[in-house]
Amino acid sequence: MKKLMPLVLALLGYAVYEWQGTDLTTPTPSSTNSAAATQATVTRETALRAGAQIRGSGIVSRVLSDDNDGSRHQRFILELPSGRTLLVAHNIDVAPRIPSLQRGDTVEFYGVYESNDRGGVIHWTHHDPQGRHTDGWLQHNGRRYE
Repeated sequence: MKKLMPLVLALLGYAVYEWQGTDLTTPTPSSTNSAAATQATVTRETALRAGAQIRGSGIVSRVLSDDNDGSRHQRFILELPSGRTLLVAHNIDVAPRIPSLQRGDTVEFYGVYESNDRGGVIHWTHHDPQGRHTDGWLQHNGRRYE
């Protein structure tokens, strides 16, 4: 039993971390162990898993045309402080579009990450009308779009 306790504690810690959602842009503060804070940031940037609820912000590097197949999505590419790029697919049938979005604008996000060969996609950046999924959002110029 004593040998299992560290494993149980590690799994519990991981579960709490996942429950809170991953933040891609803000390092975990640590006044006692800066190496641990650095490792947490590296882990968040490199070990994302598909379906993870994540939070972050980036600079719009490209505004794309809307995807009008099925549910309509406003699409744009964000560059994160790490240099990673993410496609944002924001459902504008459920949430309002961000008006006048331009290259160079800062956008904060909270949504679901899906991996792809170009860096990844963020979706579920809106409320869930059925109340079965964690609500996401985008924030631009002080206004939240959800």
